[in-house]
Amino acid sequence: MTSPEHTKLVVIGGGPGGYAAAFLAADLGMETTLVDLEPNPGGVCLYRGCIPSKALLHAAKILSEARDAKEIGIDFGEPKIHIDQVRTWKNKVVSQMTGGLGVLSKQRKIKFIQGRATFLSSESIHIKKTDGTEITLTFDNAILATGSHPITLPFAPTSPRILDSTTALNLEDIPAKLLVLGGGYIGLELGTVYSELGSKVSIVEMLPSLLAGVDRDLGVILENRIKKHFSAVKVNTKVTKMEETTSGIKVTFEDKEGNISSEEYDKVLVAIGRKPNSKNLGLEKTKVTLTDRGFVQVNGQRQTTDPKIYAIGDIAGDPMLAHKASHEGRVAVEAIAGHKVAFEPQAIPAVVFTDPEIAWCGLTETEAAAKGREVMVVKFPWAASGRAVTLNRTDGLTKMIIDPTTERILGMAICGVGAGEMISEGVLAVEMGAIVSDLKLSIHPHPTLSETVMESAESFFGLSTHIYRPKKA
Repeated sequence: MTSPEHTKLVVIGGGPGGYAAAFLAADLGMETTLVDLEPNPGGVCLYRGCIPSKALLHAAKILSEARDAKEIGIDFGEPKIHIDQVRTWKNKVVSQMTGGLGVLSKQRKIKFIQGRATFLSSESIHIKKTDGTEITLTFDNAILATGSHPITLPFAPTSPRILDSTTALNLEDIPAKLLVLGGGYIGLELGTVYSELGSKVSIVEMLPSLLAGVDRDLGVILENRIKKHFSAVKVNTKVTKMEETTSGIKVTFEDKEGNISSEEYDKVLVAIGRKPNSKNLGLEKTKVTLTDRGFVQVNGQRQTTDPKIYAIGDIAGDPMLAHKASHEGRVAVEAIAGHKVAFEPQAIPAVVFTDPEIAWCGLTETEAAAKGREVMVVKFPWAASGRAVTLNRTDGLTKMIIDPTTERILGMAICGVGAGEMISEGVLAVEMGAIVSDLKLSIHPHPTLSETVMESAESFFGLSTHIYRPKKA
């Protein structure tokens, strides 16, 4: 190895948090080095997560809309799916975006090193490059942005028939029968993709409902549609055994009454959550401390218990969301630059990109009930939305969580097509401390789905134009 090199800031991990941090640092004039295993920035989100999954969900949406068009008198006939071309298109999307980030990195004069980094001390790291060479890099500050990985089942056989969220996106084939193990957003999104592409999809969840934690009035809308298109939805059911056979994976189930059953599937997708990538980083050679769940402990500036090292994104705790990581990265960099800053969001939006989508931000009705907090919940059903009717998609709901005393908007939730595109209005309202009258008096264009936000606000006063719901005394 050559003598140690030095950088002002090293960012370890090139995902949405890591590259956002590196890019801002360079923009602020810091000498910046970015280390990642991939040839370009992007991380799990761009290579094996958010972007490829949303590309495939777009393909699934086209198939869904083509099928539903029969209801309004348009029949495209049975679709022909060229799976190799779909996969090629998805890979092209990934390549285009990651390549673009590579260009932006060079434009900012960031030193990008493809390799694996481990800490030697609180001031230095060892990097084993993918070309086999090794270097030691000293730094003034470091930002950890190493992300997370899928949780595996200890009793699952080692087999290409067992998929996780990464291998499922490879789209090697379309299994005739697919079991999705886990009723969270990853399992539901990927299950939606495979269902629309032709698989008979079953989903199993050990909790009483899919999307645990999501308000039930929203979740039930999605569940009702899923039940129409999936082969089976099993809740209150756990998988106790999986074994490979000559033709598939035999899965044993146990329901809440203790009844045992089994069924064979061509493939099984395990989507039961993710764990932070906090192991094998050499953190024991620093002053960084971990929680019982393996997250790195950080303060409001995302600084760890080692003053020179910061942590952002999945490794720094829930929620494990790309946009949360990006904002944390910017806070960490500004803190290193000496700015007075803290990561104190009032509303981190979450979106489940199923059909229909579910999106929420701020305080949820479920959280309010758990905390014993008095709130007023107002709702606007999409059956009363002219735009939803013209789209033939009235299976939607918009609602707000409001402080009854101050009339301040504490949270917003939407279920319906395009919910993810609409939730930002709720984020802004919560972050700005808006009161319900602010949205009531903001003129929304007609006919749009965004009008449901305005009419939700109007219904707080019992004055919504398109639903009759007088305010209770």
